[in-house]
Amino acid sequence: MSVDMYTQAEAWLAQDPDPETRAELSALLEAARSGEVSAQRDLKAHFTGRLAFGTAGLRGPVQAGPQGMNRVLVAQTARGLADYLLANMSQPSVVIGYDARHKSDVFARDTAEIMQAAGVKAMLLPEQGPTPVLAFAVRHLDASAGVMVTASHNPPQDNGYKVYLGGDDGGAQIVPPADQAIAEAIDAVAASQCVNTLPRSDDYQKLDDQVIEAYIAQTAALRSAPLAPINYVYTAMHGVGCDTFLRTLETAGLAKPTLVSEQCRPDGRFPTVEFPNPEEPGALDLAIAQAKQEGAECIIAHDPDADRLAVAVADEHGVWASLHGNEIGRLLGLAIAQRAQKTGQHGALACSLVSSPALGKIAAHYGLDFHETLTGFKWIGRITHLLFGYEEALGYLVDPKKVHDKDGISAAIVFLDLLLELKAQGRRLADFRHECDQLIGAYASGQVSIRVDQLTKIGELMRGFRSAPPQKIADYAVEEFIDHQQTDRRSNILVFHLDNGARVIIRPSGTEPKVKIYSDAKGETQAEARAVIEQLSKAMQSLLAN
Repeated sequence: MSVDMYTQAEAWLAQDPDPETRAELSALLEAARSGEVSAQRDLKAHFTGRLAFGTAGLRGPVQAGPQGMNRVLVAQTARGLADYLLANMSQPSVVIGYDARHKSDVFARDTAEIMQAAGVKAMLLPEQGPTPVLAFAVRHLDASAGVMVTASHNPPQDNGYKVYLGGDDGGAQIVPPADQAIAEAIDAVAASQCVNTLPRSDDYQKLDDQVIEAYIAQTAALRSAPLAPINYVYTAMHGVGCDTFLRTLETAGLAKPTLVSEQCRPDGRFPTVEFPNPEEPGALDLAIAQAKQEGAECIIAHDPDADRLAVAVADEHGVWASLHGNEIGRLLGLAIAQRAQKTGQHGALACSLVSSPALGKIAAHYGLDFHETLTGFKWIGRITHLLFGYEEALGYLVDPKKVHDKDGISAAIVFLDLLLELKAQGRRLADFRHECDQLIGAYASGQVSIRVDQLTKIGELMRGFRSAPPQKIADYAVEEFIDHQQTDRRSNILVFHLDNGARVIIRPSGTEPKVKIYSDAKGETQAEARAVIEQLSKAMQSLLAN
């Protein structure tokens, strides 16, 4: 253990205003100095490197040191972001929101105090709430920037810091070169200033309910179909979406759901799920049990910050399962494309390049523009004349006039509106799914995720596939291999096009320590397409195991 590591840890401890992380780091330092090997290893892990802006700003475990989310790191980040705004804008402002995770409210107040004292007008939302409300607030208040303290669907021990920019960026998440410039400003603060000497001010603006009420009113206006009863179940996954969603339903006149009571109060411990992500196996078990009991038509689920939407339905045999993110995407995309045709609208549909090719087929059928972007709504939300955008990880942007980020609450309203429209026509969701298959072909998608305990393993996996790409996956030859680090995408994504028209994509997650493998296939029927997906998934699991 180097002397520098101890010096760095002691310097961090000296400026930490948080009794909790101070006690954690003091105990770790004492154990490391006594020769405890595991403590020395942990101390090194805490102080080697620094959380950096990625797909969604900062995310990491709540712990002491530059590799964790804590009040020192947040203070450095807030001052660095303030310095960036002051250097690039006149009279900058920032609006700040937060969810119910551990210390989210503390990190939000720290941000408001430091940015206000630095000369940036700071506005703090009045209570914990969904990420889409913060994204809306940036544009609604014409703020220069927005900060949302959230780790979305990450494990319970994590928190994060998502940054949006107003003005010409339109309230979208940060992209290059702004992300690098902000990171450099943060590093400069960390290198030259102690956070306990940074000026603070409690003269920031504490917002009232006007922002949330405006968001609810605009979101409720998305309902246009005739009202009818809908029997459905809702879970907020222990997050902050329930209150806003229920108020929006009431304003729209929509039927209220049966709540999964164990999961509809905000609780940053997430006691009923191992990972608070509706994509994870078992996450919707309580909702499915409730749906069976109620004889429900469907399940609506949000992730903890309510920017993602999950839907589950029962098949003809009564077996409940979540719809794949691409399935929800193509259904919403088809509904919005059909509505655009009826109203004479022209615009664009967009999805990330790891999402299904189906949306592009829908756009072509209805004469709409189509864009395939890099992963992340920081790219999708910037498409001009956008009508609808999505990514397969349950993110949907159905109302680009209101936000330029994924919005699970708005997406839920549009999905329920689709159900109402089908009811008015005497049809069911299954009929609409069949219509989509008939229109563009039967598409199916699958995903295999490999979670790692060390980030270095992700690099090893990607290098292995680059250096020796498979010539065959399952029974299908690889016709084309694309390494997007070598294309103008400049992204760590590998694509394999197969001779049966199917596609396999490999990429590291931008928010979690895992590698994702996506597969897409088209068949004459859903059964045919799903059979190919099953083959590809098994083959990729076998390749990864070796």
